[in-house]
Amino acid sequence: MPGDNMDLLGAITELEHERGIDRETLLQAVEAALVSAYRRNYDTVENVAARINRSTGRVELFVIKRVVDEVVDPTQEIAVDEASRIDPAYQAGDVVEFPVVLKNFGRIAAQTAKQVVVQRIREAERGMIYDEFVQREGDVVTGVVQRVQNRNVYVDLGKTEAVLPPPEQMAGDAYTSGERLKFLLIEVRRTTKGPQVIVSRTHRDLLKRLFELEVPEIHDGLVEVRAIAREAGTRSKMAVFSRDDNVDPVGACVGHKGMRVQQVVNELRGERVDIVKWAPAPVEFVANALSPSRVSHVLLNEDEKVARVVVPDFYLSLAIGRAGQNARLAAKLTGWRIDIRSESQLTDAERAELESQPPLGLRAAPWQATLGEEAAAPSMASPWASGPPAAPWQTAETTGGAGWTERAEAAGESGRRPRWPNED
Repeated sequence: MPGDNMDLLGAITELEHERGIDRETLLQAVEAALVSAYRRNYDTVENVAARINRSTGRVELFVIKRVVDEVVDPTQEIAVDEASRIDPAYQAGDVVEFPVVLKNFGRIAAQTAKQVVVQRIREAERGMIYDEFVQREGDVVTGVVQRVQNRNVYVDLGKTEAVLPPPEQMAGDAYTSGERLKFLLIEVRRTTKGPQVIVSRTHRDLLKRLFELEVPEIHDGLVEVRAIAREAGTRSKMAVFSRDDNVDPVGACVGHKGMRVQQVVNELRGERVDIVKWAPAPVEFVANALSPSRVSHVLLNEDEKVARVVVPDFYLSLAIGRAGQNARLAAKLTGWRIDIRSESQLTDAERAELESQPPLGLRAAPWQATLGEEAAAPSMASPWASGPPAAPWQTAETTGGAGWTERAEAAGESGRRPRWPNED
């Protein structure tokens, strides 16, 4: 094996180009493999080192011993007197290298070296994959569904395979082999079999990242996503804020004729997305969060973090949503517990309390409009900003004396009023 070995360097250069592994890493793996093969073949405990000339490919093995005044371990040490016979300059503490003759370093040793090299290359590839994907945690990745096994969905990400566990799958999703989808990379784990990549379709940050891909204003930082509440697969709410007074945050997210938000909805397989304007004032933010319902008054209890919301009678079921979903998402979005009541449910004392409060005005829907702008011209973000059509659904079923849960269920099941966009 000693001598020039340009074939070895050529093979390593080819591996570097094919696998993308650093040349020096491969050379170090070969050196370690030669040492391992030598120790196995000769059953030695000596301190052996291998060296490959980076220019010629020449391979050399050495037994390394430390120069000492008194030898304790002959396999690791050499006396000063003996070392001085080799070179009078050697002193205690120096290191002496003895070249190893490889006349019997045959096929078995070469096969051992090959196995170690392959293992080191595999480890290097796994390390590269881990380093690449661990830096992408929290980013959106595109993958192809490979198979579904034990309720886990395995996704091909190109360089590695990711796992979509059941808790991260959207309700009602059916995954088909060969289907291309976007996922949120939430975790990368080191395992004995290589890095394990975990992805999600239910994480609320997936919604944020998808909008970053579709909305340049969010990507550039002009529009900021301040809060997200999501019930994956059915409905989500997202509060946005503009750093530029000339940029409408809701309109930027919706896009011309709703094209931008529709791309996100399509990727999430029809999940409805309400985009509302974030406001620093809790009263306004709570009112915005209940979109597409209109709100007439909001009273806050700062100590208990409770917001009492009053809506017109014929908007009560819309404010609550099917099975309370709209109110539930609004509470998650704002961080306030929201108690919704219609104007007809107010007591005399509550009416008197409201009279002392300035009215909010009825807000428009959908997607969102600033409070008190009902008289303004409709914008692209608020096609209903001029106000909804008349409400022929004001019947005893929706405005009678029943509790709000009963009214919400009656309005949702009877079909006696038209459905609003983005309303469950």
